[in-house]
Amino acid sequence: MTMLSRDELKKRIECNPPLIENTIDTSTQLQPNSLELTLKSIESFESGGAVDFDNSEREIPTSKVIDFDEAGWTFLKPGTYKVRFNEIVNIPLDLAAIARPRSSLLRCGVTVDSAVWDSGYRGRSESMIVVYNPHGFKLKKNARVLQLVFYELRTEVSEGYCGQYQNENL
Repeated sequence: MTMLSRDELKKRIECNPPLIENTIDTSTQLQPNSLELTLKSIESFESGGAVDFDNSEREIPTSKVIDFDEAGWTFLKPGTYKVRFNEIVNIPLDLAAIARPRSSLLRCGVTVDSAVWDSGYRGRSESMIVVYNPHGFKLKKNARVLQLVFYELRTEVSEGYCGQYQNENL
């Protein structure tokens, strides 16, 4: 596997379909080895969830949207939250991606966790943000929070992602 560089990412963004759609400012969001995703919304968990082997008993927790103030800010107490991104990702069959938090979040005692982004996935994804800082954390709408790192596969997969989250939040 080979990690894509900024120039390779830029070329893929200019393809049809684009690797990433709906960026706020592609030139700012493109980094040497990643593309930064921006915050669309935050939700607090309202119930528990469950996962089993074949997803027949999977339960996704209910959640409640946390509003931003007039200036676009919200304050998060220590805890776990669900975040949704502005960008729409279209991962072709020859790529996969891994997400990492921006280092600025880590320096504030905050992290973003995400699963592997499979070949063939399309959607406006969700991840988890965890505020570890005991004093909390202020977050502004459209903030760059996550770096999506793309890897070129040795061979294209024969079948891409086809799970429940395909085309989510579109």
